[in-house]
Amino acid sequence: MSSIRPRAALTSGLLAAGVVAGVLTGAPAQAVSGGSVAPTAYSFTAQITIGDHDRGCSAALVDPEWVLTAASCFAAAPGAAVPAGVPRTGTSIVVGPPELSQSFLKDTRRQVVELVPRTDRDVVLARLSRPVTKVPPIGLASAGPAAGEELKFTGYGRTASEWAPLDLHTGVYGVGSADTTTTAVTGKAGVAACAGDAGGPVFREASGKATLVGLNGRSYQGGCFGTDPAETRTDGLVTRVDDLGAWVNSVVGAARITDFNGDGVEDVAIADPKAAVGGKDGAGLVRIVYGGGKGTTSVNQDLDWVPGGSEEGDWFGESIDTVDYNQDGYTDLVVGTPSEDLDKATDAGMVDVLYGATGGIGTGSVKDTHFEQDTGTGSIAGSAPETGDRMGQAVAAGTTVSGEPFLVIGVPGEAIGSVPKAGMAFYVRDSTSVGITTANVGITQDSSGVPGAVEANDAFGSSVAADANHFAIGAPNEAVGTDAAAGNLAVFSHKLNSENRPTPLFGLDQDLDTVAGAAEAGDQFGKSLALVPYRPAGAAAATDSILAVGSPGEDLDVDGAAKADAGNVITFRITAAGSFTQLNAYSSGTASDDVVGTSEAGDRFGQTVAAVNTSPAAVSSAATMKLAVGAPGEAVGTAAKAGAVTTFSLLGSPGAADRWIEAGTAGIPGPAGADQQLGTSLHYTGTRLYVGMPYGPAAYGALHALPMSNATAGGTNAAVTTYQPGQSGLPAAGGRFGYAAR
Repeated sequence: MSSIRPRAALTSGLLAAGVVAGVLTGAPAQAVSGGSVAPTAYSFTAQITIGDHDRGCSAALVDPEWVLTAASCFAAAPGAAVPAGVPRTGTSIVVGPPELSQSFLKDTRRQVVELVPRTDRDVVLARLSRPVTKVPPIGLASAGPAAGEELKFTGYGRTASEWAPLDLHTGVYGVGSADTTTTAVTGKAGVAACAGDAGGPVFREASGKATLVGLNGRSYQGGCFGTDPAETRTDGLVTRVDDLGAWVNSVVGAARITDFNGDGVEDVAIADPKAAVGGKDGAGLVRIVYGGGKGTTSVNQDLDWVPGGSEEGDWFGESIDTVDYNQDGYTDLVVGTPSEDLDKATDAGMVDVLYGATGGIGTGSVKDTHFEQDTGTGSIAGSAPETGDRMGQAVAAGTTVSGEPFLVIGVPGEAIGSVPKAGMAFYVRDSTSVGITTANVGITQDSSGVPGAVEANDAFGSSVAADANHFAIGAPNEAVGTDAAAGNLAVFSHKLNSENRPTPLFGLDQDLDTVAGAAEAGDQFGKSLALVPYRPAGAAAATDSILAVGSPGEDLDVDGAAKADAGNVITFRITAAGSFTQLNAYSSGTASDDVVGTSEAGDRFGQTVAAVNTSPAAVSSAATMKLAVGAPGEAVGTAAKAGAVTTFSLLGSPGAADRWIEAGTAGIPGPAGADQQLGTSLHYTGTRLYVGMPYGPAAYGALHALPMSNATAGGTNAAVTTYQPGQSGLPAAGGRFGYAAR
C-alpha cells in the first residue's frame, strides 16, 4: 500500500466515511471506478439487487447454486446480525457476463432464496433459486494475500462518472497488511471500490486462471460518483475467503433440509391420515413441528385455504413429500389424499402443494396448488376422476439437475380404456420460466417406450421415487408371465421426448437375467422404492443414481427352510447414459451370515425403504450413501409384528456396515411389543433417520428422529427426539401419527 495506516485508524476512517461498499439506498448500485472488461471476462461476478433497488451489491459465483458476498448487504441496520434462512427482503441476482444484456438475463437471473452467514467476518453464502449452468464458478485460492502482491477486483458498483452502469468494471489492488479475516489494500492508478461493489470478488490471476482471495468490503471511495471531490484515498479493506474452502464445501455440499418457515432450522411434517377432524374419523391431517422451538401447527381439509373438506375416510396425508415448488426458499408440502371422494367417484383422490412462508405453512399470499383430475391443465385436466383411481396414493417431488421442480403422482387404480386398475402416473414439471409448465403428462404402460403391458390390477403407480437425475414408477401387482403380483417397475430420465413425456429408460423385474432371484407370485417387486443421486469417482457431479427396490413378499430359503414373505431389497446403479447394473441384494439372511438378524416368515423385509446421500456434491462413498429397510412384520422375541429396521451402506457388501434397530435399541423407547410395526414409515435427511411407529405403543402413534450415529454401524447413541401426540405442544389426539414423515 502507498500509505500504511494502523488497522484501528483505517477501520475508524472507513466507518466515519459512512461507507459499506455496496449498501446504498434509493437506486441500484453497480460497477467500480475502474475500467470495463472484455465481454467474456470474469463472468463469475454477479450483481445483487435487494428489494425494489433499495440497495445493491456484487458477488462471486462459487458453485452453480451459490454465491459468496458480503453479509452486510443483507443487514437490517449497519452492524446488525444477518439471520440464516430466506432473506427478509426479496433479492434478485444476475450472474455475468459483463454486459447485462436482456438476451442473457433470462438465463442467469435468479432469486436469492437462502443465506448462510459467517459469524467471524463479513461473509455470507447465498443460494440461488436455480443453478446457473452457463457460467463457470470461481474456485477459492489456496493461499492468502501477500504483502506487496497485486490482486484484481470486479464489481457492478458506481464508476467515477456513472451512478448505475450496466457493464462490469475492474481494478487492481496493491496488498498491504493482512490479519486472519481482512486485508488492507490500496487501489492502483486511482481506482477504488465504490458503492455497489461490496461482496464483489477479489482474486489472483495466474496462467489465465482466477482464484478467489477475498470480497470487497469497506472503502474510502475516492473518485467514486457522489463522493466528496476532496476525498482522494483509494484505500480499503478486503474480507478474506481463501481459508473458507472447507466451510464453503460443507454448506454447498450438504443435503437440503425441510424448512417451511425459511429460518434455516430443520422442520418436520408428520402425517396422521387416520386422525379425526371435526369428529370425522380418518379424515386425516399433517402435523408440522417447526425447528428451534417455534411451535407446531396442524394442516387439514377443514382449513379454508386447503381444498376439499374433511370427510370420514379421506386419509389426507396418506402420502407426503416436500419440495420448494415455487422456488422462493421456503419448503412446500406435497400431500396426497387418495381416498378423497369427488362427486360420485369414491376414492378418486387428489394432491395438493401447500406453500411455506415466513410464518410457516399456509401463511403466505399463495397457499396452494391443487391437482385433481378434470381440472387444471394438461393430462390431469384431460383425465376424469373415477371410483377407485386413488390419485396421490404415492407422490414424489424434487428438482431436476437444471433446477426445475417436478411432481410424480401415482394413480394406481386408474382404468386404462376398459382395463380396470391398470394404473398410471402423472408427471408435472415447471419450466425455467416461472409460471410456465414444461410437462403435465400421464404415463401408463401403454405409453411409448414404457416396459410392461396394460393389464387389470397391475396397479402401476402404487409406488414412486425420484431424484434430480431419474425417477421410477412401481407396479407391484404386475403379473410376470403367469406369476400374479410378481411385480415390476419402470425407470425414466427427466429428459422429455418427442411426445413431451419423460424418456423411458428400462424396466426391471426378476425374470431378467441381470436381476437376482426369479419372478414369483406375490413377490411384490417394487412395492417400495428409494432413489438417490450418486457421484462416481472421476465424475464432476452426481450424474448417476442408486435405486433401491423392496420386495416384501419375496419367499426366501433360510438354511433349507422356506420362509414365506420374508422379503428382500435389491439395489441398482443407474448411469447418466441410462443403463443399469445390479449392486446388492439385501435380506436378514441366515443365522450364520454376516448380516444381523435372520429372515423369518412374515417379516416383510423391504415393506419400506429409505435412502440418502449425505454429501451429494462429493464423490460418493460407503459412509455417505445410506439405506434403511423396514420389516414391520418382524417378530421380536414372542412379540409378533413388533417390527424392526436394518440400516446398510448402499456401497460395499450388505454385512460390512449394517445395524439392527428395534424398540429399546438405538435410543428408541422400548420394550418391543406386539403389533407395534416399527418401521412402517422411514425417511432420511442429511442428519437423521425418521422411524415411524404409527401403531403404538403410544396411544396415537409416534415418530422417532434418530441422529445419524444411532443409525450407523459402529455409531454411538445420541439423544433421540420422539414426536408424540400429547407431548411438546402436539395435541393429544390422532389415529396413525407417524404414518409418514418428511
